[in-house]
Amino acid sequence: MTKSRWEHETWAGRHLQKFFYFFLAFIAAPTIASTEQTGSVSGLPVPRYVSLKSDRVNLREGPSKEHRTIWVFQRAGLPVEITAEFEIWRKIRDSEGAEGWVLHSLLSGRRTALVTPWKKANESILYSKASSGSPPAAKLQSNVIANVRGCDGTWCHVSGAGFDGYIEQTDLWGVYPNERIE
Repeated sequence: MTKSRWEHETWAGRHLQKFFYFFLAFIAAPTIASTEQTGSVSGLPVPRYVSLKSDRVNLREGPSKEHRTIWVFQRAGLPVEITAEFEIWRKIRDSEGAEGWVLHSLLSGRRTALVTPWKKANESILYSKASSGSPPAAKLQSNVIANVRGCDGTWCHVSGAGFDGYIEQTDLWGVYPNERIE
């Protein structure tokens, strides 16, 4: 089956538009490197972790409302990583690697983290002090969202509904290795 000229031009136009946004996101926008980059719009570090403000956030395939919604997040406070900026849009990645664009107004600078999302049905120990020798304060299931109060590069002070304590930084998705948060 052959495509009509109109169908071919429409198909080509969509793919050219996708290439343009790919170019903006990965070539023209600051790249992720070992040195800290800053966003072209916000002047804040890119990449950086933020959280979702709302229980309903549309993830789009490109930086405009004309782009198709590819996923709907339904969990306020979920940590996501900003990997690029374009005008009022931020390209984000979640803990499972899904990527797309969201309006910047749907994101919060509040730091949260997921407890061991890579270990399904796992429990992590929350300690009363930043030491594995201190008494346990709680056991947290994988994918629990924790508010990050601070990190010293090894341990993070986290809290949430019914828990407050310290967890090893390597057990969290939403903070970088060795990152210090005051």
